[in-house]
Amino acid sequence: MKSTEIRPAARLTATLVLVALLAGCTSLQSGAPPPPTVAPPAAWSAAPAAGGEAASLVAWWRRFDDPVLPQLVEQALQHGTTVEAALARLRQARAQLQLAQAGLAPTLSGSGSARASRNDGGRTTRQYALGIDAGWEADLWGGGDADVRAAAAGAEASAATLGATRIAVAAEVALNLLQLRGTQARLAIARDNLASQRQTLQIVAWRAEAGLVTQLDVEQARSAVEQTRAQIPALEASAAQAAHALAVLTGQPPGTLAALLAARQPALAPASPADLALSLPAEVLRQRPDLRAAELQLLAAAARVDQLDAERLPSLRLSGSIGLNALSLGTLASGTGVASLLAGISVPLLDGGRLQAQVRAQEAARDEAAVNYRATLLTALQEVEDALVALQGTREQLAAQQAALAAARSAALIAEQRYRSGLVDFQNVLQTQRTLLSAQDGAAATATSLATAHVRLYKALGGGWTPDHEQEASR
Repeated sequence: MKSTEIRPAARLTATLVLVALLAGCTSLQSGAPPPPTVAPPAAWSAAPAAGGEAASLVAWWRRFDDPVLPQLVEQALQHGTTVEAALARLRQARAQLQLAQAGLAPTLSGSGSARASRNDGGRTTRQYALGIDAGWEADLWGGGDADVRAAAAGAEASAATLGATRIAVAAEVALNLLQLRGTQARLAIARDNLASQRQTLQIVAWRAEAGLVTQLDVEQARSAVEQTRAQIPALEASAAQAAHALAVLTGQPPGTLAALLAARQPALAPASPADLALSLPAEVLRQRPDLRAAELQLLAAAARVDQLDAERLPSLRLSGSIGLNALSLGTLASGTGVASLLAGISVPLLDGGRLQAQVRAQEAARDEAAVNYRATLLTALQEVEDALVALQGTREQLAAQQAALAAARSAALIAEQRYRSGLVDFQNVLQTQRTLLSAQDGAAATATSLATAHVRLYKALGGGWTPDHEQEASR
């Protein structure tokens, strides 16, 4: 080949290299912004002034005096549909990471072919070929590495999201079971009062037959019985619905747990100290998997900006092949060797601004992820403060209701005794019975609220999750 034939090719190559260098200088990326920070407070505003180390939240559901709760939580964490879906998303994210890593590796493939042809004279010729093809695209601008970083952050975010899902499921199981136990306690109160009011009705009926009271007292006593009886079906329906929800949370059809949940009605108060020591706000934020997931999603979005920005720049691909050609299968091993090597450069010159728009869109997505991270952080702080306020207020409310219940029980007993002695009319008995029923029902409901406030606090504090759980989830 003459040197004059080489010069045009050389000039073309030089032109492509120059275009590549110029394109490399027009990168839009100016560095990802640091994650937004919100300075956590030095201490919780509603936390009790308790010393000592912070209580461990690992398996917090064992703090409650109910042997059924740990069983249901473990079953929900293993077979619940929400957890299974989160596990599937984690597997998807891990597969995306493997796909991104594979994009940086060379490719190697084998090929074989056989061809037969016949000319006008009727002679048939055959040709056989066997070859190996290889290819590799150089990661000149770090786009492939950015893709791997984004996929890795996405996989870690999915693992943290799985942790958040598990915490939410465990809390949901506990809340439903505690609501069920509270309803069962209120049912027992209503049935006990119904039995007591029936006895009172019988006594009033006897006194009416003896001419000691009027029929008005009998009808008032009967009205109180029926009003109490009317509360029972609604409570039974509420208990059944809570049992159905627990069955679905554990991955079972509604009604499956009816016998298990009706077997025992334990105390509602959680077996945890009243002055539960809390971690500092900054430490709690590190125990929140949802906050960790939001941070990783921000890192993934920033890496996607780098990846898309690299697509605007020239790309270099190397490919080659080696093979053998022969006229028969028997001579293929000693056939003619064929080898080729190709280096190609690709430069986006005109696309109507499509690549630039993709980078701008991803930059906006990165900014949105930054705002979501900050919002998640603020929400985490609010949830802990709200749970602490609710816990403190519910404790005070329960103490007042228990005092009122003791007074109502004494008043009902005194009124019944004085009525039998003829010292007061039946209206006093009815009023004290209604007050007693209301006090008992309110105390049971508040005890349930106290237990559920503990659950919400445990959840807000991170539910016992630690960053080490990400490694366990990825196994």
